[in-house]
Amino acid sequence: MGLGIISAIGKTPLIQLSKFWEDSKFNIFAKLEFLNPGGSIKDRPALNIIHCGLETGQIDSNTVVIESSSGNMAIGLAQACSYFNLSFICVVDSKTTTQNLQLLKLYGAKIDIIEQPDPVTGEFLQARLNRVKTLCNLIPNSFWPNQYGNYLNPEVHHQTMDEIVRDLGEQVDYLFVATSTCGTIRGCGEYCRTHNLKTKVIAVDALGSKISGNEQAERLIPGLGAGIKPEHCKAELIDKFVQVSSLDCVVGCRHLARTETILAGGSAGGIAMAIAKMYSEIPAGSNCVAILPDRGERYLDTVYSDTWVRDKFGEVDNLWKQPIKVLHSNSLVMSSS
Repeated sequence: MGLGIISAIGKTPLIQLSKFWEDSKFNIFAKLEFLNPGGSIKDRPALNIIHCGLETGQIDSNTVVIESSSGNMAIGLAQACSYFNLSFICVVDSKTTTQNLQLLKLYGAKIDIIEQPDPVTGEFLQARLNRVKTLCNLIPNSFWPNQYGNYLNPEVHHQTMDEIVRDLGEQVDYLFVATSTCGTIRGCGEYCRTHNLKTKVIAVDALGSKISGNEQAERLIPGLGAGIKPEHCKAELIDKFVQVSSLDCVVGCRHLARTETILAGGSAGGIAMAIAKMYSEIPAGSNCVAILPDRGERYLDTVYSDTWVRDKFGEVDNLWKQPIKVLHSNSLVMSSS
């Protein structure tokens, strides 16, 4: 029996997807990270960073934790800080969803909202990071988890990959991971290289993200891609980048919900479509694992809202009303990047 809610973080189930692509020539497995108590994979690094800070004395009962995040890491840190009775200031921006703001308030976080992007880069992320540094200079005994540069972020995902290997009990041929801080992909990639696995690590990135390219495109799905190239992005650990559009994410999510009854977050839809894009490249009999980062309830007003989808993309519901393999054969799915 675990002690407290933090004991439920990790050891998420790995399941086989049998309906997403019927009669697939390879096996597709999903790591259900949205079953962490805070609803996402970010519970893992949030707990690791706070716990290690307490253990080493970097954090004490009077410390104010300050971080930039508008989504899952914010909620993971708010949960951990609430559990350990720590003060937490979360720097968000005007694009943060109402649901996430409500969750942060419920956990007792103080919210600092950035209304304008950074004037130099045009990115909200840089503006949020600048604000974090300002607050840390102003507030005594403050602590910045620095999810984009703190090695405790990727380190905890050695355990994530170990769980996958142990649960599958066979070779993991392909691992599909969404980009953001790149903590997950770095940690899993390091595990694969250290243990001499032949796993091909596939980074699924948003079109318009600075991680895999410089294309100008509006990113509508939070938590996928980034406006900067994070320190954790290590090219030597990544075998291939696959770019997905915001529409890809919507279509993938709707297919997962319709076929597997999995209500997953936006980046999970991008991962699903990345697998579809690479279908012809993956040998028959391969084992492919998709890490599904977060749950879909936080996207009911966007990805799963017919009104929002029509407003952003037009009449596209036909894209998830036919089997995914039909989309692929009709070349309606974008080619892999």
